[in-house]
Amino acid sequence: MRQVILDTETTGLNPATGDRIIEIGCVEMVGRRLTDRTFHYYINPERDIDAGAFAVHGLSREFLSDKPVFGNIVEQLIEFVDGAEIVIHNAAFDLGFLDNEFALLKRPPFRNLASKITDTLLDARQMFPGKRNSLDALCERFSISNQHRTLHGALLDAQLLAEVYVAMTRGQEDLSIDLIDYTVGADSSGHPKALPINLKVMSASAEELEQHEKILAEIAKSSKKDPIWSPMSVAS
Repeated sequence: MRQVILDTETTGLNPATGDRIIEIGCVEMVGRRLTDRTFHYYINPERDIDAGAFAVHGLSREFLSDKPVFGNIVEQLIEFVDGAEIVIHNAAFDLGFLDNEFALLKRPPFRNLASKITDTLLDARQMFPGKRNSLDALCERFSISNQHRTLHGALLDAQLLAEVYVAMTRGQEDLSIDLIDYTVGADSSGHPKALPINLKVMSASAEELEQHEKILAEIAKSSKKDPIWSPMSVAS
């Protein structure tokens, strides 16, 4: 399974009023592991940056003036993301801007490139209702270091989101959810080190098995039907 974790920075909050993408960052995961493939560009929006947006990402019009326009990097973006599951935090925001950039180039919506779109903000709100679920809050919750993040940056945020996504979804595919210590340093690529997994297998004693059978019999008697895990039910 190939996944692309994506983030953007923009001139403001609303593409409908002319705001544009000024940075896009993507990292690739295959089989839930980061590869060495990334996609990152600063983009010339050919317009001013809102003061509020500049305070968030620190990207000025002057800095972006010699960067490529979106149309010059669109083919490389398509090649990088095409057919992958795309993972975004607050997907509605980024997709709105990306679809707008594609529309300006008279292309089909960006979202059509994805095999699936996963919004980690929506997932986090279901997992942690009533809690703060910003990327910074999730990094803190999962003990993922973001101390080097003083301003928002698309590639850095995509890398952090990849770690957050794996932490949020580890229980779906990995029995070692409680065996990862996110507070113990990181490897050379900046990812948390996993503790060695040594699962101890313990077999039930004859007495415990007998007690187990008694409990199953009591459940069957009170419910007046065989439990679905009983040999009789399996056979039927």
